[in-house]
Amino acid sequence: MQALLVQGDSDAPKAIHQGSLGDRVYEALLSQIISLKIAPGSRISIDALVREFGVSQTPIRAALIRLEGVGLVVKTHNIGYSAAPMPSRQRFEEMFDLRLMLEPYLAARAAERLSNGLREELARIAAAMAEPPGDDVKLAYGKFALQDARFHSWIANHAANELAAEALSRLHAHTHLFRLRFHSHLTEGAIKEHAEIVAALSSGDPERARDAMASHILQSRARMEPHFVSLESAA
Repeated sequence: MQALLVQGDSDAPKAIHQGSLGDRVYEALLSQIISLKIAPGSRISIDALVREFGVSQTPIRAALIRLEGVGLVVKTHNIGYSAAPMPSRQRFEEMFDLRLMLEPYLAARAAERLSNGLREELARIAAAMAEPPGDDVKLAYGKFALQDARFHSWIANHAANELAAEALSRLHAHTHLFRLRFHSHLTEGAIKEHAEIVAALSSGDPERARDAMASHILQSRARMEPHFVSLESAA
């Protein structure tokens, strides 16, 4: 199988061998965007990626489409692809405000509606996020960001309110947040809080689920608050 070469922290080429070629290209780009090797707002040259990765344009274009779907890449007509710009501090604050209005409500509704099978499925999603990262820390961090988004969207999609779930999905708040600070303490806190949300949902108690989700969002906001300063200084 062809090996995809990416640049690690030491700038020495590093091959990713696992998975399909399309998945490997996607994961390589994901790790570069999440870790800010590809800077927010910067152009993404498909030809340059062809040379860097040693693959054709097809898997690169497919990966960019997938990344566009999770809000990390934007496509502009007659210009091409670029990394999504980093939201302003005000935008992040608005994201948290909207999440606090929507997600505790959605968690409470989901707690009343989940079958035992669905509760087990949610527990598996949360457990996967707590698995030890592999050797590629940047890739593991990027995957965690997407798993985090999946965890929250799963709850929203099982709350029987499509409009509220759609509003939440359009924020792409989780993937943007993880670009703010590349650090393991963000994942450690989220894992513990997710476990509390799962327990609350499994209990079938809507009030407990609402409180667990609200607490998680508030704690996430507190963890990210120091990093909003960099956004203000860059403005």
